[in-house]
Amino acid sequence: MTKKPLILVTNDDGINAPGIRTLIAVMAEIGEVVVVAPDSPQSAMGHAITINNTLHINKVSKEGAAITEYSCSGTPVDCVKIAVNEIMKRKPDLCVSGINHGSNSSINVIYSGTMSAAVEAGIEGIPAIGFSLLDYNWNANFEEIKSFVKKIATEVLSNQLPEGVILNVNFPKLSAEEIKGVKICRQAKALWEERFDKRQTPMGRDYYWLTGTFVNLDKGEDTDEWALANGYISIVPVQFDLTAHHAIQNLNTWNL
Repeated sequence: MTKKPLILVTNDDGINAPGIRTLIAVMAEIGEVVVVAPDSPQSAMGHAITINNTLHINKVSKEGAAITEYSCSGTPVDCVKIAVNEIMKRKPDLCVSGINHGSNSSINVIYSGTMSAAVEAGIEGIPAIGFSLLDYNWNANFEEIKSFVKKIATEVLSNQLPEGVILNVNFPKLSAEEIKGVKICRQAKALWEERFDKRQTPMGRDYYWLTGTFVNLDKGEDTDEWALANGYISIVPVQFDLTAHHAIQNLNTWNL
């Protein structure tokens, strides 16, 4: 009998978020699941790790439960690190992160705790996928995308990923019947036009709320933003090698 794949599940919205509960249920249909996720929301943490404070993990699943679950006091990346090095008996066959409440398309991948957890798994040599749904509502309907999540995860397990590549998967806020299909995309060129809402405490001390407007500067029809706006699931292969290879030849002409 073929051994079931070992799957690590994590996220950045916290272990009790509906998105990760959906992801756990889907992964349990595929393999043996271990969950290590933040004990509180850690959105937009990027690739932050905990180095100046202690980390705590708590087993939250009952003894003998089919799925082993731990909450972690750290960041999403901390969760992956401690799962691989302290909790899991062997390296997982797959790491899935999410399902995030909200978009991680385009430039958002840089800030995303969801994707940073997946990237950390990739650094560890583990095939990894970050899943996100374009709905920030805590009670978002994740049922509509369960079959797609299962299909994508199964394909990764069957085909493997190129070395150093992680998948960034975003779902439009549509019913399963309305989703037109899957597009393999590039990351759209976009940015946040940011501003700070300046206010004062009753004691007269200034404080700030970061806000902003998302601006898509890319008119290409091969981008994640185009795919999502047109009813498709976007899959962008991303990498943790940040070298700008195309710039090396030019820089070698400088008088350094």
